[in-house]
Amino acid sequence: MLQLLWIVPALPAAGFVVLLLLNRHLSRRATALIGAGSVGLSAVVAILIAVSFITSPPPGDAYRQVLWTWFDTGGLAPQIAFYLDAMSVVFMVVITFVGFLIHLYSTEFMERDEGFTRFFMYMNLFVASMLVLVLADNLLLLYLGWEGVGMCSYLLIAFWQKDVQNVYCGRKAFIVTRVGDTALIVGLFLLFTQLHTLEIQPLMAGAAKNWAAGSGVAVAAAALLLGGAVGKSAQLPLQTWLPDAMAGPTPVSALIHAATMVTAGVYLIARTNVLFTLAPDVRLAVAIIGTVTLLYACFSALAQHDIKRVLAYSTMSQIGYMFLALGVAGWSAAIFHFMTHAFFKALLFLAAGVVIEALGGEHDIFKMGGLRRKLPTAFWAFIIGAASLSALPLITDGFYSKDLIIETSLGAVDGNAWLWLGALAGSLLTSIYAFRLVFVVFFGEQQTPVTLHPRWRMKLPLVVLSVLSVVGGFVWLPGWMGGFHPFETFLDTALPVTQTVAGSFAYTGVAALLTSLIAVVGVALATVWLVESRAALARFAARPTPHDVQTFWLNGWGFDWLYEHVFVIPVKWFARVARGDLVEPAFSGIAWLNLQAWRALSASQNGQLRVYIGVAGVGLAVIVAFVVLR
Repeated sequence: MLQLLWIVPALPAAGFVVLLLLNRHLSRRATALIGAGSVGLSAVVAILIAVSFITSPPPGDAYRQVLWTWFDTGGLAPQIAFYLDAMSVVFMVVITFVGFLIHLYSTEFMERDEGFTRFFMYMNLFVASMLVLVLADNLLLLYLGWEGVGMCSYLLIAFWQKDVQNVYCGRKAFIVTRVGDTALIVGLFLLFTQLHTLEIQPLMAGAAKNWAAGSGVAVAAAALLLGGAVGKSAQLPLQTWLPDAMAGPTPVSALIHAATMVTAGVYLIARTNVLFTLAPDVRLAVAIIGTVTLLYACFSALAQHDIKRVLAYSTMSQIGYMFLALGVAGWSAAIFHFMTHAFFKALLFLAAGVVIEALGGEHDIFKMGGLRRKLPTAFWAFIIGAASLSALPLITDGFYSKDLIIETSLGAVDGNAWLWLGALAGSLLTSIYAFRLVFVVFFGEQQTPVTLHPRWRMKLPLVVLSVLSVVGGFVWLPGWMGGFHPFETFLDTALPVTQTVAGSFAYTGVAALLTSLIAVVGVALATVWLVESRAALARFAARPTPHDVQTFWLNGWGFDWLYEHVFVIPVKWFARVARGDLVEPAFSGIAWLNLQAWRALSASQNGQLRVYIGVAGVGLAVIVAFVVLR
């Protein structure tokens, strides 16, 4: 069964090719069947491979499949090859399965859109690129998938291109992530020049053998890879693109935020964990970036009015938790949270899409309200998703993975109290903004009439993801619940075991109770403030200081303004100044020559057959004369 690994990325890639070639000749039904079906079949194959891998592990708990040599030049001979271990199994199954549910949902959500086929074409390519990224055996092939998801993110965020603002948002995502991608490709150059390979496993072995911990080259390589991860995963300081990515259709937001693009940085750091182990200062930076980002995003989410922007900032925050775990060497904890987050974040985005469609495209949460009886499926899905996002104890998968990260932030050898306190503060704020969203959207008086109700293709993914958002965490129970952890045992075959401090307070029942209590307190505060004390809250919000703070948080703490004035405006100024330099006339001259040549050739095409025959005859005579007289 493992020999079928290549089929997993090949199926959505084939779906993309078929949709591209037959674009104008396919009915919407055929497009939906190809678009969703290719990813669905890929999910089936992925699950079968995962079952085979778990029940009959290959030698060394890893399987390598070489298809062909990509190219061979200058000592660099990367192969089109896939590598399957416990971590890539998890990513592969989550990407294909959650991706299929999103595709199924999209067949109804996008059915009236004029770009229906184009949408599924981009979505298939997106899934194929992400699968190449997580299955790649070498960093160059990984980079191909990395750039593939970057290109697809631009195409999908700017999908409704008739609105110029959407195109701007797509362009912003593309440019900001290019900053990180540049750091990543420089890092690949450095790794190859030093270790003479980009194949991941030999590369990690070579780094561990040849570089001392804390050496300059190890720090530089890890820092450059971190730059790439920060850009793709929307962590500070390259986080500004993610809220604007909400310009795309809601299924795009679900795919980008749940299981694909923003988790690429998490995968990259976990896959190259040896480099970050050799660079402890960079790994500490990973933890600090994650902690600061999760707090920044929580405060920003508290002030948002757009339902999708709230969820966008929540994604930024949850990726911050994953970075925090990676930074304290909680490798398996980060992957566990990736899996649970994929379930509940896809659920929240798809439920938000139901609400937006039902209200005729309305995004403002303060123009919603009173929808719990009008849209019961979306309501219960949102309740489950928000509870899991808030890590409500015992009943949600988010509790088990987030609680594990909070424990690790203090109990790991590399953890400390400041990181732990930051994680706890983020948990409190998450509960508040998550249930603020629930209460404002689904309770109170209805502000906008419901004009459309979801059918089964939008409801079924909500039901499946709701179940997974409840039971998905049972594969790793904490010690105070019996210590059942088959998921950890599985991941330990691919990732280093987290070193913990024996007897740490983090692993006591008191710490677990505190973590649980904080999540519940956050929900209680949201309930009191938004349900029981609406008038008092309105009076408080009317004061100048809270209003100014809210505006600051609403605008993402002014990062867009800062980058506009530090980078964008100077570049535009330089472009205007340099418009008349020597380079511009040279290229303008080439364009002018091409234009004149086109005009001269076009003039000869006058539609008169006798002229064509005469010219052909003259040309033939010249050729014959040249041959004879030579």
